Amino acid sequence: MGYGNLFDGSCTRHMLRKRAGVGSLTLAAVLLALPAAAQDIPFSMEATEACVAEAADLAGRRACVGRAAEACMETPDGQTTAGMGACLDAEWRYWDERLNVAYAAQMDLETATEQELEDLGSAAPSPAAALRDMQRAWMAWRDAACIYEASTWGGGTGAGPASAECRLQITGEQALALEDRLRTRSGP
Repeated sequence: MGYGNLFDGSCTRHMLRKRAGVGSLTLAAVLLALPAAAQDIPFSMEATEACVAEAADLAGRRACVGRAAEACMETPDGQTTAGMGACLDAEWRYWDERLNVAYAAQMDLETATEQELEDLGSAAPSPAAALRDMQRAWMAWRDAACIYEASTWGGGTGAGPASAECRLQITGEQALALEDRLRTRSGP
């Protein structure tokens, strides 16, 4: 997991440099514009879903995170700072939903495992509590990492999309990691 400034090959940095003359928006203006802009942006998860379906392993699936947002940012509406933020946010919502589904399934599995261990009289630590604590720590790390990524833009227009890309990338990777763990525990 390389996160160049936080990310290796950051699509946001590439897209912003490509459009260096976009003008100055404050982060607040970008964030306020996202809900309205998201309604106008043509967005499809097709690129990401096709990539994930074809990937042979977890590393391959991780490389797919952000493909739909990249395709969206290549459209005319996705080429503004607000449009970029909307594209990134749209894909983030997809990965956040997958993450929540995978986490709930993993929690169900760990709760059942915990019950089995208790029935056997085991004094092993609670796998459900460990999963919950891990996820809470991961969320704090993700948030701190994305605040840092935004800070590297010195308050410029790229801060909002950079933070959104960070959140998208890290959330997608965590969703895939939890799904992979479930796949491993459940069998082929």
